Amino acid sequence: MQMNFYPSERIALFIDGANLYATAKALGFDIDYKRLLVLFRSKGRLLRALYYTALAEDQEYSSIRPLIDWLDYNGYTMVTKPTKEFTDASGRRKIKGNMDIELTVDAMELAQHLDHIVLFSGDGDFRTLVEALQHKGKRVSVVSTMNTQPPMVSDELRRQADQFVDLSDMEEAICRMSSDSSRERGGGGGGSSSSGSRYSPADTDDFADA
Repeated sequence: MQMNFYPSERIALFIDGANLYATAKALGFDIDYKRLLVLFRSKGRLLRALYYTALAEDQEYSSIRPLIDWLDYNGYTMVTKPTKEFTDASGRRKIKGNMDIELTVDAMELAQHLDHIVLFSGDGDFRTLVEALQHKGKRVSVVSTMNTQPPMVSDELRRQADQFVDLSDMEEAICRMSSDSSRERGGGGGGSSSSGSRYSPADTDDFADA
């Protein structure tokens, strides 16, 4: 797995939860979020790992709740909001739960404290965000996959990124081990999580004024 990071870089992960879950599902494996943190801590100074997901009000006690609670206590900053239900012009009931604005605002606000932003999403709407971060002198890596039909990452986002990392190449390093009975299974916008001691992000003083 080829990933280009510098040991001195201040890194933050911005995870589009629903998008990452769909990508991992399409590739046929579950993500161990504890191993994901370990991987990026080995690449540089991991300052933040932010996970974005929308929640329907009736999901308060659903299968995704254990995952969200685990992430919240194990090194991830959870950013959630309730989904909105509406009826379109054809009278069809639809659910809206897009977290793009929240992720974009946070990335722009925190950019001054970072050297390298890692975006876990294949959504082409983020191309403008990647370009704006690059104009601030930041390196941006995009994590998604080309190994599905159709690919989960938009061509314009992949081309804009300083580095594209295919999630399938990370499988061995971050997949949930099926033999480990301590893992908890998450649903909806998540995937799988693992139990373990609380993870403390390094160098959080860099964010004192954020």
